[in-house]
Amino acid sequence: MSNCIPETVGREILLHLIDFLVTSYGRDPVITRLLNNTRIHIMPTMNPDGFEATKVPDCYYTPGRYNGNGEDLNRNFPDAFEDNRANIQPETQAVMDWIKNETFVLSANLHGGALVASYTFDNGNPVTGSLKGYSRSPDDDVFIHLAKTYSSNHASMYKGTGCDSRQTFPEGITNGYSWYQLEGGMQDYNYVWGQCFEITLELSCCKYPPEDQLGKFWRDNKVALIEYIKQVHLGVKGQVTDKNGNPIPNAIVEAKGRPHVCPYRTNQHGEYFLLLLPGTYVINATVPGYKSMLKTVEIPDNTGNFSAVKQDFSFPEVSDKISSKVTSCPKTPLYQELSRASAAVKPTVHLLVLMTVVLAIFK
Repeated sequence: MSNCIPETVGREILLHLIDFLVTSYGRDPVITRLLNNTRIHIMPTMNPDGFEATKVPDCYYTPGRYNGNGEDLNRNFPDAFEDNRANIQPETQAVMDWIKNETFVLSANLHGGALVASYTFDNGNPVTGSLKGYSRSPDDDVFIHLAKTYSSNHASMYKGTGCDSRQTFPEGITNGYSWYQLEGGMQDYNYVWGQCFEITLELSCCKYPPEDQLGKFWRDNKVALIEYIKQVHLGVKGQVTDKNGNPIPNAIVEAKGRPHVCPYRTNQHGEYFLLLLPGTYVINATVPGYKSMLKTVEIPDNTGNFSAVKQDFSFPEVSDKISSKVTSCPKTPLYQELSRASAAVKPTVHLLVLMTVVLAIFK
């Protein structure tokens, strides 16, 4: 969890969360089980320079949005839809390296200025349905569930009233693109290139509320934060190994029917994690150069047990040691390339071309 924009509420809430987790361990059975079964990383502030630059707190505007170089860090990530030509800042690069070097599965970034849980995609094009005012990811159902989990456990977000009469969010959630188009955001970057499901939590109408109100913001968000973290155990996880039981990195593991534009791969330990709602799924594991392996998996709601369903894959024909260097997709507008490919053909073969592009990426 991170506070991408240096606003007081998100920073304060995350510091309270750290204190709550540490002091509750060994005393609260739920928190103890959560910590025993979950690796939790918390970054209270991504932009410390911006936080320090705010000398006169203001509810609606702050120069602290920008880092020491005058850049907005939540518009500074590579974008999957447009070449935003961002001059990647040191803070952004550090977060990108962090995402690359860890196997993050679930994340949230905390902001202020509204009261809503916003989910991927923030940007879009016709491939993701932007012409209809909504940019849909392959895991749209999971993202809606994650956003509702937070809003329904928040003290008031679920009411969807927003901050004024012009701004309403049914059930306290919104698709990011439907709210407003955002280019270069961390949320989309994390999902496309980090294999991590991230939502944006707007937690206060006032970006810099009075100090005596900060405690209430923590109380309003406490339950929602814990319930949201539990969702990391939703879905399926496992390991891909060769005939000798050695882990296979770079194997592509996806649920049938929801391919990612940048295929989700196993890490250096051969591990994979897929967030999926309860139901029956066909999981497809592919080691480049070998025949794919399909397994049908029944996924219950295991969040209360703090463990996703485990489904391993063993490739008996793979015996040579696979390179441990994890492959990553180029930081280019991948959805823009899909859109161009689909626009170059007649509508009658539109689906075929999309499938061809996806399969080419999977090889």
